[in-house]
Amino acid sequence: MAEWDASDPFADARRESGVLAADFLGEQIPLILRYKDVRAAAGDYGTYSSDSPYRVPIPSEERVRNVRQLPIEVDPPEHTDYRAIVKPFFAAPKRPEMMEQVEALIGAMLDDVLDAGPVEIISDFALPLQSRALTLLLGMPMEAADEWISWGQHVFSGPEGHSEEKGSVLDRYLHEQFDRAEADPGDDFFSALTKAEFRGRALTRDEMVGFANLAFAGGRDTVIATVSLTIAHLASHPEDIDRLRENPLLVRSAAEEIVRIASPLTIIGRTCPHATDIHGVHVDAGQRAAICWASANRDESVFDDPEKLDIDRKRNPHVAFGAGTHTCLGASHARLILRTLVNLISRKVGSLTLIDSEAKYEEWPHYKRQTGYEYLKVRFDS
Repeated sequence: MAEWDASDPFADARRESGVLAADFLGEQIPLILRYKDVRAAAGDYGTYSSDSPYRVPIPSEERVRNVRQLPIEVDPPEHTDYRAIVKPFFAAPKRPEMMEQVEALIGAMLDDVLDAGPVEIISDFALPLQSRALTLLLGMPMEAADEWISWGQHVFSGPEGHSEEKGSVLDRYLHEQFDRAEADPGDDFFSALTKAEFRGRALTRDEMVGFANLAFAGGRDTVIATVSLTIAHLASHPEDIDRLRENPLLVRSAAEEIVRIASPLTIIGRTCPHATDIHGVHVDAGQRAAICWASANRDESVFDDPEKLDIDRKRNPHVAFGAGTHTCLGASHARLILRTLVNLISRKVGSLTLIDSEAKYEEWPHYKRQTGYEYLKVRFDS
């Protein structure tokens, strides 16, 4: 399939009631669908709490990790203090030196694939790009990316879903890195955490691992999926490459629109501390609800022609990076990668040709939507 499947599985429920009662491995979780409701829920941690280890992702992740991911699985005020510890690393993509490094990285990768015949984008471009860019963000040597690439598209999941074995591989790696950083600290992310304090005390090892676990799990498959959509769209719509060449100012809006359409994180879980009602659907205290970013990003009351990828969309208040307190820490990093990729393709690549592809779907009893590609083969010509 050449075109990304932009169909909206939440449209009917969003228009009719604003909520979809969905089943996830036997757990009934109502999905909040409308843009206005999604933004309100994202900011209301008293009603929709993140302070629930392993239960922010859906399905929950007790099987694949034994630490609370930080700062995503706590609420304010603790969340505010935890987030401040790692904020300097995640602010780096806004600095000129990081922009230059990412441009050099992506430029070199494009040079390698130009006129080299068909390239399988997922395994041979998007995954290496995500892993190598992460070394820059975390201050790690570029060769560290080789091991990260070997883990595949997702650090927890394989073809059969969540994998305890993959979770153990990541856990061992993180402990090895913290052992190394404690013995011989440097300027990298792991070393910074060994020296960090939370409210006047040193971080525990579980807290360090919780930060690092999220850094490796949180933006991996999402960046891979969005990079893949970027390349697939430009290969299928050469007129958009021409528009970008003619007007480089479109790079920023194009990147934002690609993220809106991709919405690679469909939903995120919240636990309700108190019984609540979501448009007539009752949620008991202690049960989960979900914020549906993908539905909010197609809300026709906010976005004109929402299923169309329009690189010149003038108004685009999407929530693909979340909203409220828990807005994605890695948003600046992902934006830098996408803007740089779009810009360099328009400048360096003469044409893109889609050779073959197979869509990757997220499928549950109550919805099915494309979240990436199983494989995507493209030729880059100068």
